[in-house]
Amino acid sequence: ISILEIGAHGVFKVISTTGDTFLGGEDFDARIIEWLVQNFHEEHGIDLREDRMALQRLRDAAEKAKCELSAVTETEINLPFIISTSNNEALHLQRNISREVLESLTADLVERTIDICRQAIEDARLEIDEVEDVLLVGGMTRMPAIQRAVAAFFQRAPSKGVHPDEVVAMGAAIQGAALVEDHRQMLLLDVTPHALGIMTFGSHFEELIPQNTTVPTSQTKTFTTSRDNQTAVKILVMQGDSEKADENELLGEFILTGLRRAPKGHVEIEVA
Repeated sequence: ISILEIGAHGVFKVISTTGDTFLGGEDFDARIIEWLVQNFHEEHGIDLREDRMALQRLRDAAEKAKCELSAVTETEINLPFIISTSNNEALHLQRNISREVLESLTADLVERTIDICRQAIEDARLEIDEVEDVLLVGGMTRMPAIQRAVAAFFQRAPSKGVHPDEVVAMGAAIQGAALVEDHRQMLLLDVTPHALGIMTFGSHFEELIPQNTTVPTSQTKTFTTSRDNQTAVKILVMQGDSEKADENELLGEFILTGLRRAPKGHVEIEVA
């Protein structure tokens, strides 16, 4: 979720951006797969997840059903010869799934989406009624439950003025054109979606650049050695919002060698 301020003379400023990198369309597919697997197991006593081919067919069918339920209230999932029994008897999977069932299976995922909206508003230090327009981007925003939840949270119907599947590519093209033009008609001031920093002694995450800092930016901090006579140090660059380094994402690592021998804390290392 990104909150933008559109200013005069084509200046687009990102005020805040946040997200859940472990939440996406596949999570909704997974709930349908679980529902199908559970029903099939109750009926035949066979777990379809143990068969790789059957599981792939389930994934394809679940995604197709999810997409169809954005336009219709009920659809059929029909997978003939989904698996064979030990007696070489072919079994078929055929079930109807309604939009109501899908919404009940994924209600918590929709709520997690709204949690991100709430966090973005707080990070931007805005009130909900200060948001003038809401644009929906990506295939999952076609789901009626998502649209209703977003409309209820922002207290306004989302805009239908952009194509949810094409808008990201279109934005990238516009930004690319703006970067190569001699006379720019547009300026995008973006921000860091997560805090950036390094891992320090004890697997602690030391934040250097806070989340939602306008880029380009730079920050410098001085660290010291953590052991006596330490001649090398490994610098792990990470992004994330947790104080525990292992809960954040590793972006890269550097080995700094040739440090002079000295008691711990006496050799200073400047990280920019």
